[in-house]
Amino acid sequence: MISPRSQGFGVPHPLGLGFYNITMTNYAQHEHHDFPGASAQALANPVLQTALTRLTDTLLAGNRRGYAALADSSDLRDHAKRIKEHTLAHLDTYLEQLEASVQKLGGKVHWASDADEARRIVVEIAKAGKCKLAVKSKSMTSEEIHLNPALEQAGVEVAETDFGEYIIQLANERPSHLVAPAVHHTRESIARVMSEHLGELMADDPKSLAMKGREVLREKFRKADMGITGANFAVAETGTIVLVTNEGNGRLTTTCPRIHVAIMGIEKVIPRFEDLPTFLKLLARAATGQTLSVYSTIITGPRKPGELDGPDEFHLVLLDNGRSRVLATPFRESLQCIRCGACLNACPVYRRIGGHAYGGVYSGPIGSILTPLYDSVSENPHLPHVSSLCGACQAACPVKINIPHMLIGLRELQHHYKKNRWERWAYGLWAMALQQPWLYRLAQWGARFLLRRRATNGWINSMPGPGAKWTEQRDFPSPAAKSFRQRWDEISQ
Repeated sequence: MISPRSQGFGVPHPLGLGFYNITMTNYAQHEHHDFPGASAQALANPVLQTALTRLTDTLLAGNRRGYAALADSSDLRDHAKRIKEHTLAHLDTYLEQLEASVQKLGGKVHWASDADEARRIVVEIAKAGKCKLAVKSKSMTSEEIHLNPALEQAGVEVAETDFGEYIIQLANERPSHLVAPAVHHTRESIARVMSEHLGELMADDPKSLAMKGREVLREKFRKADMGITGANFAVAETGTIVLVTNEGNGRLTTTCPRIHVAIMGIEKVIPRFEDLPTFLKLLARAATGQTLSVYSTIITGPRKPGELDGPDEFHLVLLDNGRSRVLATPFRESLQCIRCGACLNACPVYRRIGGHAYGGVYSGPIGSILTPLYDSVSENPHLPHVSSLCGACQAACPVKINIPHMLIGLRELQHHYKKNRWERWAYGLWAMALQQPWLYRLAQWGARFLLRRRATNGWINSMPGPGAKWTEQRDFPSPAAKSFRQRWDEISQ
């Protein structure tokens, strides 16, 4: 039996703010493989539904508006895709060039084959620098390798400084969106989280909440020994690391602490500096609809003699963690992703269930591909099916990744793993019907006859058996009075 607490009916707030909604707490805190359970809770959570509607509508509209305002946006997206295709085809060459360029600037490059090695590298850097406090800019790669617990275990305090990441750190949750990590929260729930953890009653006013966050985090920046970031792009030609943010925390993270560590997936490299404007034009438009993000930070190594800002040490950690394995498969195209989140905003499934239901670090349509590929196809059987294959994700993607095609490919792979008795039975009957025209026509007539009897004004509000799950959330269109074959025969006579 599911308790009221786990269903999200709430518990009394410690500061008397009513009931604190904790629906999906376990799913929000931990990675999992229970997509059916997590999605059912997400659909039943009114706070989450409100939050998703508020933000994803805004971001989707911004995505479309951004492309419409950019002349020849389709051609630019094609150009960006060609750059990515070329880079992935010569990835070893460009990564070696990037390493040489970073070292020439005075930085250090570390190669991490998996998450364990990446964590060990960062912890060793922290220990060598006698770091006690690390501030972090938003970084999905650090989430991917579960860096924070490893640093904390080594005695290093970690402070998330992106406001969304700060909120979910206080709430002990995982990001639910690639760009907006706290998209599952409303301003009301953010006020409750901050009130609980800061010990004072906070109004649900965005400006006052942001100012309070700024007050708390400025002290962290002042004391930090280490700054940790991801990297949106890295230019092989120049050794340049590029961060794209809408908050000033990224620049404070890379300039105030004496050690800067950037953790980058190996697929983020691009060949030349002249390629960068193409991606900068597309990334902000795809993510939020902005012409350009507020901050585009270009980093070229540690502080040089005579410079006032910047770290004494710069370390670049190049993370593989399954990427080179994907590179040699038909799913290579997934490595073109620039982590803009546009496919999440456009996806009708994500817009109903949010990110935590997907179970892994990456959510939405692209997460339904990356999580099985990085983790395990057999352990994530539901994710390739978490799509209507409507193509909205591909239409929104700045590099036109054919996400539906790869989802179908992953579904095909699942046949090599496990198929339960009911699936075998269903596929067997379907194969039999397709091989026998008379049986196909009989099944078609029976389905049409039974379903039309349940219809009202052309729609079926409830279906029996497995179909009931569909009509719990939406109506089903009534079948046409005549089949296509019948209409074709009438026209042909």
